[in-house]
Amino acid sequence: MFEVSTVSAHSLHESHATSGASAFDPIAVEVFTNRLLAITESMASNMMRASFSPQIKERHDFSVGIFDHLGRLIAQGTHIPIHLGSLLGAMEAVRERYCSAEIREGDVYICNDPYAAGGTHLPDISIVTPIFLDGVLVAFAANIGHHSDIGGATPGSTSARARTIYEEGLRIPILRVARSHEVDDDVIALVALNSRLPEERALDLRVQIATNNHGATTMRSLINRMGGVSAFHKAVDDVLAYTSRRLEHRIAALAAGRHSFTTWLDDDGSGEGGQVAVTATVFVEGSRLVVDMAGTGPESRGALNVAASALRATVYYSVKAMLDHDLMANSGLADAIVIRAPEGSIVNPRAPAACGARTITCQRVAGAIFGAFRTLLPRERLIASGNDTLPAISFSGTHPVSSRFYLCGETLGGGGGARADADGMDAIHVHVTNSRNLPTEVLENEFPLHVDLYGLAVDSGGAGQHRGGLGIVRQVRALQDGTIVSSRSDSHLQGAEGFDGGGEGGRGRLLRNAGLPNEEVLASKVTHLVLAKGETIRIETPGGAGFGRPSLRDVEAIAEDLRDEILSANACERLYGTELTEQARNLVYPSSLAETR
Repeated sequence: MFEVSTVSAHSLHESHATSGASAFDPIAVEVFTNRLLAITESMASNMMRASFSPQIKERHDFSVGIFDHLGRLIAQGTHIPIHLGSLLGAMEAVRERYCSAEIREGDVYICNDPYAAGGTHLPDISIVTPIFLDGVLVAFAANIGHHSDIGGATPGSTSARARTIYEEGLRIPILRVARSHEVDDDVIALVALNSRLPEERALDLRVQIATNNHGATTMRSLINRMGGVSAFHKAVDDVLAYTSRRLEHRIAALAAGRHSFTTWLDDDGSGEGGQVAVTATVFVEGSRLVVDMAGTGPESRGALNVAASALRATVYYSVKAMLDHDLMANSGLADAIVIRAPEGSIVNPRAPAACGARTITCQRVAGAIFGAFRTLLPRERLIASGNDTLPAISFSGTHPVSSRFYLCGETLGGGGGARADADGMDAIHVHVTNSRNLPTEVLENEFPLHVDLYGLAVDSGGAGQHRGGLGIVRQVRALQDGTIVSSRSDSHLQGAEGFDGGGEGGRGRLLRNAGLPNEEVLASKVTHLVLAKGETIRIETPGGAGFGRPSLRDVEAIAEDLRDEILSANACERLYGTELTEQARNLVYPSSLAETR
C-alpha cells in the first residue's frame, strides 16, 4: 500500500499553511492566475506551431506547466489532464536528483521513466528548465510531448501486450540535456538513435527546449512587472492557499460515509485471464478527501499498469471535475487529497511492470471515481459513464516514395455519458485525454493509407431519458503490402454503465476487412498485424451510457436521432419500445407522407 498526500509525502512541496491562514485578495489571485495561464498558452502555441511530429503539431498531444522555485505547480496549460502527472513527477525527480545549489542558470533537464523519473509512459518525454532572475532561482518551466516512437519491440513504443518496461523503449532518468544554455548534442543523438524516426525526435526535442526558453522569458517579464521576486512568491502562496482552502470547503460539505464504485477492464492487456476490477472508494478524513483504490485488480501482466504519477493526475482531475471544475490545476488542489492504492495492484505496480497502455486503465479509474460520487452529489451534478477508455491505432511500414520508415498513430474519442439535463456528447475524448483527431487530409497526404470511412457509430449511444453519446467509426485501407497495424482499446465485452435506469453504451469493435467474405473480428488489443495491399482495418469506439429510464425520453428527441440516421429503426424499437418508436416515426414521416413511403 502506498499513500500519496502532497503535504505529508513530498517534502519538496513545502507547506503554505501559514499563508493560507492570512488574508488575501481574491481578485488579485484571479488576475495572477490568468497571467500565468496566458504564459502557458503562449508556450503551447509555440510548441504546436514549431513541432515536426503530427502527434504534437496536429493532434496536440502535449502539455506545458509553470512551477515555483520550490517545485510547486502553479499553472498547467489547458491541454491533457494525464500530463499533469508527468509534469509533477518530472519536477519532483529534478528536485530529488539535484539540490538547489546544483541547479544552475542555463541548465535543462530531460526524462521519461515512470519508475526513475516520475513519468507515466516512455513516449511522453518531459523537459524541465529552471528560471533565474538576477542570478536567483525563481521558477521552473516544463513541458511534455508525446513522441511517435522511442524504440522498443513495437512501432510506436506502446503495446498493451508488453510484459516489462524493457520492451517499451528507451528509459531516460533525469539528465542534463543543456548546460550554460548549450544543448548537449550527444544526449539528443542518443535519444534519436533509439527511435525509428530519429530526425523527428531530434527536432521535436529542440522545440521543447525552445518552448521552455520562451516561457522563461515571459515569466521573468511578469515577475519584474509585479515588483520583484518577493511579490511573486507572495502571489504564488496566495494562489495555492486559495485553491486548497476552496477545495477543503467543497470537501467539508460532503456527506459522511464510504462511497464505492467498481468498473471493469476487458482484460489486463496480456491476452490471458478475465476481466479486471477497478474500484474506487471515496470518503472524508479530517479536512481532506481520501480516494482509496483497495479492491482493484492485480498488477497487469501486460502494459495496462498505472504508475504513481499517472494515478495522481487521474485522481486530481476526477476530484476537480466532480467538486469544482473551475479550480486551477496546481499543488494547492493536491494538498487536500489523499490517495491510497494497494502495492502490486494494477494502479500501484512494481518495477519493471510495463506501463505503456496506462491510459486505458486511467480512464477506468476516473470512471470509478465518478461512479463513487453518485451517492455523494445531487442528481443534477451527476453523469452516466462515458466510453471511459482510450482507443488507439497505429499503422507503420516503409514509405513507397521516400523508402523511409513511417508511423501513423492516433487515439480516438468515443461517446460521453448522458447527464440529468442533456444527452452525452458524441465523438469526444473523455476524462484524462484531450488530444485532437488526425485529419483525414493529413493522414492520406503523409502516409500510404486511405480513409474509406470516418463518422459516428450508429446505435452506439446508450438509451435513456437522455441518451449516451455516440462512438466513432474509422476504416483505413492499406495502399501497400507489409503495412503493420497495432491497436489497443477496451469495452469490447461490456459497455458503459447507465445511471438511474439508463441503458448500457455501445461496445467497441475492431474488424479486419469489414463487410467482405474474409471479415475477421479482432481482439481489443492487437500487436504487429500485417496487412496486404487493399486490406482494411475498421475501428469502432464505444458509446456513452444513458441517464434516466428510456421510457421517459422525449419523442421529438427520438425522432431527431432517427432523422439524423444515428439511430436505426430496429435499434429504436429494441431500446425504446414499439409505442415510442411508432410515435417518433410518425414525426419523421408525417401521416400525409406515410402512405407514399
